Amino acid sequence: MALADTSDDLNCSVCLNIYTDPVNLRCGHSYCRECIEKALDEQTGSGVYKCPRCRKEFQDRPALHPNLDLRNIADRVRSQAAQKECGIFCTYCIHSLVPAVKSCLLCEAALCDNHLSVHIKSPEHVLTEPTRSLRNRKCSVHNKILEFYCTEDCSCVCVNCRLDGDHIGHRVQTLAEASEQKLDKLRQVQERLSSQRVETEKRVHKLQEHGSKVREMAASLLVRVTALFRDIKRQLQDLERRVLGEISRQEEKISHSVSHLIEKLDIRKNELFAKILYIEEMCNMEDPVTVLHEKESADFGIPREEEANERQTEDVGYLDEDLISLTIRKGLSNAISATGTLRAGACDTPTGSETTINLKDLGRMTPANSQAASDLLLDETTAGNQMNISEDLKAISWTMRPLNRPMTSQRFQYNQVLSVRGFSLGRYYWDVESSSTGDWRIGVAYASMLRRGEHSFIGYNKESWCLRRCNNTYSVWHDNKSLTLPPKPSSNKLRVHLEYEDGQLAFYELSERIRHLYTFTSKFNEPLHAAFYVSEDLDRKGCRLKIVT
Repeated sequence: MALADTSDDLNCSVCLNIYTDPVNLRCGHSYCRECIEKALDEQTGSGVYKCPRCRKEFQDRPALHPNLDLRNIADRVRSQAAQKECGIFCTYCIHSLVPAVKSCLLCEAALCDNHLSVHIKSPEHVLTEPTRSLRNRKCSVHNKILEFYCTEDCSCVCVNCRLDGDHIGHRVQTLAEASEQKLDKLRQVQERLSSQRVETEKRVHKLQEHGSKVREMAASLLVRVTALFRDIKRQLQDLERRVLGEISRQEEKISHSVSHLIEKLDIRKNELFAKILYIEEMCNMEDPVTVLHEKESADFGIPREEEANERQTEDVGYLDEDLISLTIRKGLSNAISATGTLRAGACDTPTGSETTINLKDLGRMTPANSQAASDLLLDETTAGNQMNISEDLKAISWTMRPLNRPMTSQRFQYNQVLSVRGFSLGRYYWDVESSSTGDWRIGVAYASMLRRGEHSFIGYNKESWCLRRCNNTYSVWHDNKSLTLPPKPSSNKLRVHLEYEDGQLAFYELSERIRHLYTFTSKFNEPLHAAFYVSEDLDRKGCRLKIVT
């Protein structure tokens, strides 16, 4: 106990804890080896070493001398402190705190190793692990050791309770059996909880992945939306400049007409004023002969035709608000159709780009004033001799055996056909279903295009434009120049969209996600007919096309 009372004197002045591996400096002061070595290391660069307590200086790094006596005392104090923290000590060791290793339920005593060796070995003296709650291990009625568990009353009982107490005839188990059954149930609960924990971790992982994907999508969408609004602003600014320019142009034109007319009217006004003065002078004459010799008054009037022409020229008009409104509507429609799908963009010749569009946005993909060419029929008089045409004039297919159609100036040498209808005004679209094999082309052509020769293929001349699919690859053709498109075909349904006045011909692939494939930009100067071509591919497989608009 005296050692415990002096434990404060065994504390290192650096770490303020009981010494660990204590060492002495030459000045006699002691420190933990680790503490003093760290303190000396910090003084290495100063050229002199000092004792942390007395500040005595050493020219060289001082040697550290182990203090064995101090270490033994510190170890004993540390051991006693650990034993005291244990909290359960031998009941019979009254001169020191000796940890207990067992407890006797009958004696209600804690035993160290020495006292356990001389303790009574009879069965009544039941030994357990050291515990403070010895009374909880005995029956409160009979003061006997609890040995059984009553399953009916869910309580621990002694032998007397079972034989002649309140639990006579009850179903009982030994404490070990009852404990094992409860542990089995707890293990089952643990398994279920573990399974639920694993499932919960999986759900957390999925949610984390979902959150990451949402963040990635949001970042991508932010970029696309920013680009979209930037493009809309640019188009609106361009539209504003065009509209303001049109207003200024009309104002300047009308102002010029007004100024010119005012000049003419000023001249006429002066002429009229001169005539009025002359007539006034005549009216003031008193000599009849002089009056009669002057011109007749009718000569001073304005001819009716000249007066009508002058009044007509006075109608210089107003600003053409209808034209201005039409320019605005058309510009807004073009801006919406070009950017309303978070576009990768419609493209100008000679380049193209792929745009992905939701199927539900198909209506917005084409401007509101675009019409479906539902009456589009094939002109059999233009069809080549190795293609079949359906009875409804909506579908064509390649055939290996030539047909005996009469050769006319309108019939193509190759497997091509034009539509009966031509387009020279407005916006139209038509949808086409294709087979996944063969070599086919869809597009538009002038009726004046060649019918024979190597340049009579659709896209091989200046009079036709087309999208071609061959060997699972898309390409676009015009004037015998081609461009291979990067996207591989993913659908057998396509849309052709024609804006005649704007000179644009666009191709789309229709599926769950709609893709913009390419847009030609040109200046059309003749009516355009839908054009189709079918043939076999390198594997000798033919194809079929059908208008489904």
